[in-house]
Parts: sequence; C-alpha cells; structure tokens
Amino acid sequence: MDTNSNLAKLIGNTPILKVPSLSHISKSEIYLKCESFNPGGSIKDRAALKMVENAIKRGDLKPGMTIVEGTAGNTGIGLALVAKSFGLKMKAVMPKGQALEKERMLELFGAELLLVDPVPFANENHFYHTARRLGEEPHHWWANQFENEDNYLAHYEHTAPEIVTQLDSKLDFFVCAAGTGGTIGGNSKYLKEHIPNIKTYLVDPAGSGLDSFLKTGEFKATGSSITEGIGIMRETHNFSQSILDGSFSIDDSILVSLARYVRDQDGIILGSSSALNLAAAFKLALSNPNSSVLTFMCDLGERSYSKMFNDDFLKEKGISHNIKIEEIQSILSSLS
Repeated sequence: MDTNSNLAKLIGNTPILKVPSLSHISKSEIYLKCESFNPGGSIKDRAALKMVENAIKRGDLKPGMTIVEGTAGNTGIGLALVAKSFGLKMKAVMPKGQALEKERMLELFGAELLLVDPVPFANENHFYHTARRLGEEPHHWWANQFENEDNYLAHYEHTAPEIVTQLDSKLDFFVCAAGTGGTIGGNSKYLKEHIPNIKTYLVDPAGSGLDSFLKTGEFKATGSSITEGIGIMRETHNFSQSILDGSFSIDDSILVSLARYVRDQDGIILGSSSALNLAAAFKLALSNPNSSVLTFMCDLGERSYSKMFNDDFLKEKGISHNIKIEEIQSILSSLS
C-alpha cells in the first residue's frame, strides 16, 4: 500500500500539461508544470517545506514554536499546511487588498492572520518588516522567504530535476515571473546546468523593477498590476541565483484576456501569476516556432476569481478582458 503519513509529504512531483490551443497557434510545444496539484494549491508549498525542514535540522525551529512570515498569500498557505504537518503554529502577515480567497485558505489551515496596510518597502510597517519584528519574539521563527536560500534550493534540488526527468532533457525555453526569486533562481540555475542550449527568461508585471534591473542595472518601474506575490524592486539572495538570457514585461490586459481564452478553449483556469507566465511562454513560442517552452501554473485559478474573472473589478481598474487572440499574438510578438 502506497500511503503518506502527513499532508506535507504530498508536496512535489507535479505533472506537466501541454496547452493545446496555444501550442497549435504557435506551432510549438507550450507546457505548464501544474503546481496547483500541490496540497496547498501552489508552487510555494515547495519552498515552505524546504525552509521548515532545514530550520528543524539546524535546530532553529523546535516543537512548540510559531512560524512567522510576511506573505501575499501562497507562501503563508504553504507554511500553514507544513506547520500543521509538523505540529507547529503559524502566524501570517499579509498586506490588505490581496485576494479574499487566500485569506480564507490561511484561516482554514489554522494560521493566525495579521492584515497590514500596503506600504512601500522602505516603510517600517511593510508586511516584510512587520513579520521580521514578530519573528524576533521568543518562541517564534521568521521564515524570511525573500532571503532564505532554502527557498531557491527547493527548486534547484526538486522542481527542476523533475522537469529534466519528465521532459527527458528536451526543452528549449524556460520562463517565469519572480516574487522572492526562489522559483526562478533555483529552476534557471539547474536547467542551465543540465540542459544544453536552453534559454531562460524572466517575465515581469507592471509596477515591478526586475525587467529594468536586468536590462539597465537600475530598478525602475511604472504602472501597477493586479498580479499578486510577484514583482519586486530589489535584488534578493534567492533572485541572485538566477541565470537568465533576458526579460520582458507584459500588461495586465494581455494576461487577463489570454486567461479567458485558454479557459474557453482548453478548460484551463489560471490565476494571475500563472496567466502572466503563460503569456510569456506564448510570446517565446510565437517568436520561436517548432520549439518547446515551459512555465508554471503557480496556483489554483479559483484564488484569483474575485479579481481576474470579476468584470466589475477589471472595469474599475481599467483592464480590458476581451482582447482577441489575433491581437494578443501581435502585441506579444512585438515585445522585446
């Protein structure tokens, strides 16, 4: 009998799905590694497990202690799940305005949720700094997902090797967005080391400065995005592990419209970060016919229902959701 002794043991070994409609249009193979299959519903389960396991091994995290983390939602959910599996407590600090679905999942997994005002990183009341201060209290441990390199190691040691095995090392392009930098850091580094001639890219939402940083060495950003948990204005230890061939930024209207297209054509329901990733993969596939491109379905699409698939919300934000696929192709093909 093949069984697991706790929920955390189900993390990883996620399947890969070919996206039929966009693969046909681009004349390439476009793949999604379905991280929504993790028990906490997102790719952040991987980092959560690795950070907790290694903290326990080092003796930093002991029975009876409380894990603390600042999060846009998914890492907090992953940590809450892992905390339950290891008999620990979890306290999540989240900026107000994230999807309500994530707040509910955190509470369902038993985490204590502290909502704070969304402020610039330099402000001491930013969710990151608030979590750090809470983590300094007795019997608390701060996960510090942005700088904790166990984050990128989760992907270097597990996610990327899965990809190489599943695709038999046959992959031309890899692309994804960055939040902490752990996912893109660990995967790009490993894939570059193990697949000859692969090209690796970052996709950035509006309001993030990573695309500018990679092109000019300076963090500059304009606009804003409805995507959650991705895009930053500083170089983290995890992101510094990345080995990248380039980057580009994609507007919210494109990712929202494309998400609705693959929902209607393929029955694939994407969250905002997953839609951005897929738009980037589609852009690379259009520019490189007869190639193979992989990105991540980061989380469950239902976590973006109140924003991505809410027409009233999109109208309020001035985001179009009905751009035709032919126009999407034209816009993506013109990006540099």
